[in-house]
Amino acid sequence: MGIYQQAKFYSISKFTMVALSLLASASKDNLIQLTHLAEKIPKKESYREKIRWIRTLFQTDHPALTIARRVLNETHPLHRKKIITNFLINQLLVGTNRRKAFEEEKGFKPPNAMLISPTMRCNLNCFGCYSGSYSTQEELSFEVIDRLVRECKEMGIYLVIITGGEPFLRKDLFDLFERHPDAIFQVYTNGSLIDEAMVEWFVELGNVVPAISLEGLKEETDARRGKGQFDHVVYVMDLLKRAGIFFAISTTQTIRNSETIGSDAFVDFLVEKGCILLWNFHYIPIGRDADLSLMATPEQRAWIRERFAHFRATKPLLMVDFWNDGCLTEGCIAGGRKYFHVNAQGDVEPCVFCHFAYDNIKEKPLMEALNSPLFQEIRSRQPFSENLFINCPLIDHPEHGKEFALKFARYFTHKGAEGFFTELAPAIEAYSKTYRKMAEEAWEEKLKSRSQNIPVSSKEKKVAGSPRC
Repeated sequence: MGIYQQAKFYSISKFTMVALSLLASASKDNLIQLTHLAEKIPKKESYREKIRWIRTLFQTDHPALTIARRVLNETHPLHRKKIITNFLINQLLVGTNRRKAFEEEKGFKPPNAMLISPTMRCNLNCFGCYSGSYSTQEELSFEVIDRLVRECKEMGIYLVIITGGEPFLRKDLFDLFERHPDAIFQVYTNGSLIDEAMVEWFVELGNVVPAISLEGLKEETDARRGKGQFDHVVYVMDLLKRAGIFFAISTTQTIRNSETIGSDAFVDFLVEKGCILLWNFHYIPIGRDADLSLMATPEQRAWIRERFAHFRATKPLLMVDFWNDGCLTEGCIAGGRKYFHVNAQGDVEPCVFCHFAYDNIKEKPLMEALNSPLFQEIRSRQPFSENLFINCPLIDHPEHGKEFALKFARYFTHKGAEGFFTELAPAIEAYSKTYRKMAEEAWEEKLKSRSQNIPVSSKEKKVAGSPRC
C-alpha cells in the first residue's frame, strides 16, 4: 500500500471511528445531522440513497439503532475494532472501490463474499443435512484455503464465510484467522466444539463471528440435532455474550419448526441471549436422505416472510431470510453475483445448495473459476423475476436451475445430486407454482402500497426493508 493509499485509509478509518462513537452515545437529532454530512461524501447516488434510508431509521426510532448501539457498547474492544475495520472499512468501503476497479480492469465484478467448506466431516448426524451426501474423505488443504483468501483480498473481498461439515474439526482454521487479520470470518457451526478456551481464542483474534445452528427451541433443536444440543448452544451463547463476541444464530425452516421460528418467544429468547443476527434458511431436499415432506409449505414460507418484516420493524435483531429477502439483494446472489461456494473437494459451486460445478479450484485461479461459462450464464439471467419475493433458481424458477445443472455445469459434486432435477422435479415444479401465486399477490400489494407511500400493513413498515423495497 502506497503512502497516498495509507493516508486515505487512515482518513476513512478515523471518520468511521468518530461516526460510530457518535452513534453509540449521541442524541437522535445529532445523528440525523451526521447523516446530512455523510450524504455529501460518496459520489455514487446509490450510496447517498442508503444514507438517506439510514436517516429514516433515526427519524423513526427504528430498532436497528438499538442493534447498532448494542454492537458498539457490548462487544469486546478488540472484537469491536475488528468488526469496524475489517467489515465496515475493508469490506464495505475500501473493498467496494477495489471490486469496482477490478471490474473496470477485468470486465466482471467480483462477488461480495466467499463461502468455503474446508471439511465435510461432522460430529453430528442431523436428518435432512444439505451437505450430508458429500464425501468426507477429501478436504481442502490449508495451502489452498490460504491461497483462496489471498486471491479474494486481491479482488476486494474481505468477508469469508466458512461452513461444512463442522468447520471447527479443522483446528488449523485458527492459523488462517491469525494469518489474515484484515479479513472478517463468519463461521457456521453446530457449536458443539465451542468451549471457554475457544471463546478466548475468539477474543484474542477479534475477527471471527460464530453463526450457531438452532432449529428453534429445545424440542425442535434436540429432535434434529440430538439430545442435549440445545442446552449446549445456550451455554455457548452465554459464554459468547459474557466475552463480548458478536454472534449469529442459523435456523433451517422446515414444516416442523416454522411456527417456532416465527414466534415472538423465539426471537425474544435470542435477543435476551445476546444474539445480534439471525440467518434463516429453508430446507431444500438435496443432500442426506432428501425428503420433500420436510419442506416448509408455501403457506408457511409466506407467513415467515411476513413475520420477518414485522420483526425487523419491532425487534432489536438483524434478520436475514435467505430465500425471501430478494428485496435486500435485488434477487438471487448465486453464481458469483454476490457469493459462491467452494466445497471440501475444491468444486466451485454457484450456491451452497447448487450441488453442481464447472471448475475445481485446485486446477485454476479463483478469478477464472468465477468467470466460468456456468457462472456467466447464471449472472446473465439474474434476477430471474421482477418479483423479488421469488428469487431462487432451484425452488422458485426450477426451469432455470434444471438447465444450469444439466446443460451448463460439467458435473454434479456428489452422488445423487442429479435427483433433485430428475425424480424430484415434478414435485418441485408444483411447489413453485403454488408459492408463485401467493408471491405474486404479495408483490402486487407491496408495489401498490409503495406507490401510495404507505406501509403494506401495520406489521410491515416501509423502513423494515431496503431502500428499494
